[in-house]
Order: sequence, then C-alpha cells, then structure tokens
Amino acid sequence: MTAIRTLQVLIKLLPSILALRKDRKKWVNQKEGAKIDQEQFRKNARKALDTFISLGPVYIKLGQWLSSRADILPQPYLEELAKLQDSVPSAPFEKVKPIIEKDLGPIDKKFDSIDPHSISGASLGQVYRGTMSGQQVVVKVKRPGIENVVREDLQVLKKVLPLALRFVDPNLRYSAKAMLAQFIETIREEMDYTNESQNLKRIKKDMESNSNNTVIVPSVYDDLSSENVLTMEYLPGIKITNVQALDEKRIDREQLVIDVHKVFFTMLLKHSVFHADPHPGNISVTDDGRLILYDYGMVGRINNETRFKLIRLYLALVEKNPPRVVNAMSDLGMLVPGYNRTVIEKGIEMSIRAMHGSKPDEMEVKSLMELANQTMSKFPFVLPKNLALYMRMASIIEGIYKTHQVDFKFVKVLKNILQEENLITRAYIEELKISFDAFSKSIDTAIKIGPEMRKLMDEFQSNMRKKKPVVLISGSIFSSAIFVGSSFLYTTNESIGIAGMVASAIVMGISLAFRKH
Repeated sequence: MTAIRTLQVLIKLLPSILALRKDRKKWVNQKEGAKIDQEQFRKNARKALDTFISLGPVYIKLGQWLSSRADILPQPYLEELAKLQDSVPSAPFEKVKPIIEKDLGPIDKKFDSIDPHSISGASLGQVYRGTMSGQQVVVKVKRPGIENVVREDLQVLKKVLPLALRFVDPNLRYSAKAMLAQFIETIREEMDYTNESQNLKRIKKDMESNSNNTVIVPSVYDDLSSENVLTMEYLPGIKITNVQALDEKRIDREQLVIDVHKVFFTMLLKHSVFHADPHPGNISVTDDGRLILYDYGMVGRINNETRFKLIRLYLALVEKNPPRVVNAMSDLGMLVPGYNRTVIEKGIEMSIRAMHGSKPDEMEVKSLMELANQTMSKFPFVLPKNLALYMRMASIIEGIYKTHQVDFKFVKVLKNILQEENLITRAYIEELKISFDAFSKSIDTAIKIGPEMRKLMDEFQSNMRKKKPVVLISGSIFSSAIFVGSSFLYTTNESIGIAGMVASAIVMGISLAFRKH
C-alpha cells in the first residue's frame, strides 16, 4: 500500500517540484534591481497549495509548515502558502462518538448535549458545540483513523521529500533533513491533545500577567479532556478579517491591527511559548474590541538566550550591519558548519542594500521577511524549528494587516514592545559582552605568549650589548606587531585575526630558528 501511495504522491507533486526548481533558480539568481514575474510565482504556488489539499491531512500540514521556510521557498510561495487554512470536511458524528465515549465515558452522562453537526473540520480533528451543566462548551475530537493516515504518509514523506528538495537545489540537502525532522515532531505533538491543553494553559497564564487586557484565552475542562478529546470554554466572536462586521460594531481596526501585533510579538519576546498559527480562523474579536485566540496545537518555544540573539539579529538588520547579522545568525545555529563568512556577509550586504530603499524605521514585516528570504535562498542555511515558526507567525500576521489596509508601522510597534520590556538596552549589552569576550580571548592568548616574546626581546638587548651578530632581529619585532594588530582585528573579523596570530607565530619561529645558528 505504501508503494502505491508513494507513486501517487510523486505523480501529484512532480509538476510543483519542477515549477519550484525553475522559480527558485530565478529567485536566487536575480540581480540587484531586476524585476521578476511574481504573479507567475504566485500562480505556481497556488497550484502547489491545491496539490497539498488534494493529497490529504499530512500534506495540508506540510504546506502550512513550508510557509515558514524562508530557507527553502521564494517569498511569493511563502505568502501564498501562508493562506493555507486547515479546513476539510468533517467525518460523520457516528464515527466520532465512539472516540469520545472511549476516553470520557457515555456522552449523555458527561454532557447535557453535543450538537452532531461540527462547527469546523480540520485535517487532524473536528470541533463540536455542546453544553455541560448549563455552560456552553466546544469539544475538539481527533479525526477517526487519523493515526494510520499520518503514520503511512510520514513514511512516504521520508522517501519523497529529501529527494525532491535536493532536486530543486543541492544546497537544500542541509535544510531538507532538519525540516522533515522538525515537521514530524510538530505533527506528532499536534496529534496529542494533552500537549495543546498545556500550551493553552501556559499562554493563558502569560497573557493574564499583561497589564493591557486585550486578549481572551478559553479555559480547559480537564475532566472532559484526554489525548483524543479537548473540551474548552465556548467563546464566540467576529472573525478578525470580517471587515464589514467589525465596522458595524464600530471597532477601531487600526488599533485592532496594533493589538494583534502587540499580543503575538509580546508572546515571542517576553514569554516562553508563542502561538505559531495565527491565521484568521484562529482569531476572533469581541464586541468591545478584545481578541479571542483559538487552536493552540502549533506553538513555538524560545528561551531567554535565543530571544536576545533574535533581537540582536533584528537590530543588526535594521541598522544595516552585515558582520553583526552573521554573528547573530551563527549564534542562532542558522549557519552550516564550515560556512564562508566573507561570502555570506557580502550576500547579506547586497540584500540589505536592495531592501532598504527607505529609512529603516519604514521597513515593515514584508521587507524583513523578504530580506531574510533573499539571504537564506542563496546559501545553505539551517533554519531551527522555533525560528521557522516565528517567521510563519510574522508572515500570517502581515496578511491580517494587509486585509485591513490601515495606517500602521510594524517597526514602531515592535520598538515600543522592546522598549517597554527594556529589551533593546539588554540586547546591546549582550552585543558588548560578546565583543568583550572575543577581545578578552585575544588578550588572554597574548598574555600566554607574552613571556616568550619578552624572553626574545631580552636576548636581543643582551646580544646588542655584547655586539654579537643578530640575525632577523627585525623578524621578532615584526612578529610582535603582527600579533598585537591581530588581537584587535579578532574582535571584528575572527578569521583574519586568527590568520594574523598564526602568521605571527610563524615569523617568531623562523626568528628563533635562525638565532640558534
């Protein structure tokens, strides 16, 4: 059966793989200032999107996951795939009821009622409205037989995807393996609703600690939840992209867009867990303009160390500083072993020059995403899982902003968040610490080698007093000069600094060898 499924998947994916190969070459090789046919790119991306939907649940999830991969897909593909909402027809309630009763017991004893008509259907599960003790609830149930479907399709993907991506671009051999492992980990996490319950509770606690009460997170009913069933508080609202309904309620849509960005970027920059799937179906608005967040299956986790590295990367980008960009990317684990720093710095410099057509403050989400995409497309990068989820989150939120077409500056809002949380100052302190540590290492090396240099200079003075012939005395002086200069260069360019120190050692060695004769 797996062999037949593999062949079916290959046949369906082949046209999209061939189109991506052609489009990626154009995207990577485009010259500065040159224009490409983005509409054709989007057309090919929409065909790929339709293919993922036709292949079923795992491939819908794959399309969503790929929408975060700036290291794999051109920007127009990312934007189109970000529109891929997880919506498929629901299975009949007769097939779902046994799953609920197996985990929770008889429905009529646990609930007052459950409406057999689902209010939404997704690739991995479907959602029903019900009542319990007079309270309205929603019951999320895993799709019947989904475990077998996922297991088989993941086996197929392990065979097909690495080969397909290497065919598109040999550089992607670095990304393909890591991306597939990350995708498998994510989909398995989503298959266990106890994970989603924990994510929801964590984010609810974090959001309640915020002073501005702009977001509502539903409560979980633990005694009516399991690995396959998740029962939550029912919170209805207006869909975030329903402009007409929002206007009828006289909700300030400009403030709404600001609130969306504040909520999601505060999660990212302040808390340990962030919601990574903020598509319009997962965000509603109350009559008084507050946000309601649904679906906590896909989340990202960033610790403090990674958070400050990410902020350093952002600051380096807006301040047009390629060496600092490379330092931050390296610290984030985005660069493959043995990378050519000079080549990557040059590529980043060209991308920054192309993207910064205006002041850095006017560089919006789309520009930042395009800058990252342009740079990552050209080199063999490895995008860590949580950074990929961050880029997905940012891209989807950008789509919400476009829908509302209000006067909004992303960078200004982001800077406000960073300043309110005192993160910019701390990020600069981290940058200074890194520079100081590098300098300290070079000084430490100088101190270790210093006694040998002092000994050499003492011998030189003794020989001069005794008027003994001195061979290559200038070599020792030259060696010292090279070493001191290299110590300072090390803080700004590690490779040149190390090369200088090695050259210093060679010159000193030659000097010592000649002095013995």
